[in-house]
Amino acid sequence: MSTSSSSRLYGSIQLRRNRGLAGLYLVVAAFLILYALLFPGILSIGGFSKFTQNWFPLALVTMAQALLMLNGGITLAIGPLVSLGAVIAATTMEGALGVPGGILAVSLAGLSIGAVIGAIVTYLRLPAIIVTLAGSFIIGGVALILLPRPGGFIPDWLSTMLAGHTPVAFLLLIVILVLWKAFLATPLGLGIYAAGDNPVGAFRSGVPVERVKVAAFALSGLLAALTGLFVAAQTGSGDPVIGTPFTLNSIAAAVLGGVGFLGGKGTMRGAICGSLLLSVMINVMFFLGFPPVAQYVAQGLIIVGAVAVPELLGAWRARR
Repeated sequence: MSTSSSSRLYGSIQLRRNRGLAGLYLVVAAFLILYALLFPGILSIGGFSKFTQNWFPLALVTMAQALLMLNGGITLAIGPLVSLGAVIAATTMEGALGVPGGILAVSLAGLSIGAVIGAIVTYLRLPAIIVTLAGSFIIGGVALILLPRPGGFIPDWLSTMLAGHTPVAFLLLIVILVLWKAFLATPLGLGIYAAGDNPVGAFRSGVPVERVKVAAFALSGLLAALTGLFVAAQTGSGDPVIGTPFTLNSIAAAVLGGVGFLGGKGTMRGAICGSLLLSVMINVMFFLGFPPVAQYVAQGLIIVGAVAVPELLGAWRARR
């Protein structure tokens, strides 16, 4: 694969992907200001730490989902992978290898499961939504077999470090984003973006499109499983069904961030902003006294608006 040709292909689609991010940033800033007015405690170190700890898992699973959506795919196995990651962490960290062994086991499970799903989708030419739906049942079943009910062991010091009164979660997110930017400078990183926008053009530029898709699924699985590890540290135990809400929330946050379903539309920073907007939006509605049912209705309307408004504006510009 030619790095220079892939770089040109990547650069040519970035201008289109960045459209609309300024408006998204303004909306996120407005919600953050409103949240700070409703809950001034967020401006303290402790309040900021708790907020980022609640946001961090959603940010990670949104990255996992957006990684596939940018590449033209989607996964419904995010939630079960989060649950499996939490269960593996809680059942391995008490062993001889301790925390390092648990982290390694979670990482290998996420990478290998993601790679297997990606290989099935890519080489058998099966729809990703069907394969990941079937995979979600299998992964969820394995999590329940390993740990039928919440329990296991997570060291207190790990829970304190990740979910204590310091903004470690925010620092981890910064590190992950820096690693992501560095990854984009590699041929594989360039290929993920290029293959999602124009698979034929990417292939002609030397991008190994099939291997890129498998790699995208593997990295997505890794992020989802590591999310489970963090959630286990938050709760102090493993829960075989704790990841259930993350599947739809990851899609919602990515859509709010401007990521399209068919590939080639959106950016990872937009997806991260979408996850932040969803987290802040839920907190603002809570402090405004919205009942839970009204919160779900409001979230649904906002998500529909986030998808419909850009499409309507695009159609309006096309008619002019």
